[in-house]
Amino acid sequence: MKIYLLSSAMLAVVMLGTGCVSNKKFAQLQSNYNSLQNQNRDLDGKYQSSQRDLSVANSRVQSLEEQIAAQRTGLAALQAALDKCLNSTSQGNVNISKLVDEINASNKYIQHLVNTKNKSDSLNMVLTNNLTRSLSREEMRDVDVQVLKGVVYISLSDNMLYKSGSYEISAAAGETLSKIAKIIKDYKDYDVLIEGNTDNVPISQKNIRNNWDLSALRASSVVQSLQNDHGVDPKRLTAGGRGEYNPIASNDTDAGKTKNRRTQIIITPKLDQFMELIDKAPENDSTSTK
Repeated sequence: MKIYLLSSAMLAVVMLGTGCVSNKKFAQLQSNYNSLQNQNRDLDGKYQSSQRDLSVANSRVQSLEEQIAAQRTGLAALQAALDKCLNSTSQGNVNISKLVDEINASNKYIQHLVNTKNKSDSLNMVLTNNLTRSLSREEMRDVDVQVLKGVVYISLSDNMLYKSGSYEISAAAGETLSKIAKIIKDYKDYDVLIEGNTDNVPISQKNIRNNWDLSALRASSVVQSLQNDHGVDPKRLTAGGRGEYNPIASNDTDAGKTKNRRTQIIITPKLDQFMELIDKAPENDSTSTK
């Protein structure tokens, strides 16, 4: 509230000092400023929600890998027990049969978990390959595509996307965004988070308070371009900004600052569908022998 009052007071002083801005124009500027604040709060809320969903998805992937490791350990123990049973004259055929059934059931579940993970990884690799093949050599200089922990990250440099010191999409970025939009539309079972990032140089633009605002507004510009210009379903899109607080290089050099000024398009499998795949574990079809 203090920042808002101070900003409003400063704006009023500037307007009165010029002596040529009408009350109506001042009210319009104040309204625009208030609208930007409301939009920024909404973007922050959506971004936080998406970050939570992404964190849950990463946790689920880690849990799946831990289950695979645990099942393999259990399988080794069962195999060892079976070998011991076979070498012992004191064990009967009933115990051997039970161990074989348990081993078979464990093998099926391990294969199910592996297939589930491989399916997600394969789709991500196909998506990545399709995108990189569609981009020209010149475009690839400003676009970096990676798959990390089951998530596709498309990093776009601000030099290609925006006009200098602005959040408006440049004309040169239209063709690149159209290619990315086509990939997004082809993979309808994926959600898309647009994340803006800046360097640590303070912004000094009217109605943009800081790098938080700039990063969120830039992410919002990409979201609206994907929706309005390229037909991506807005229900799949979320915009958020991380300001200067997610650097990938040192801000002590110009090259590092250039790397940090980026917008990331993060493509993730929908969490509910991913969990549905995991829950479809094969039933244990072994029969008990008394």
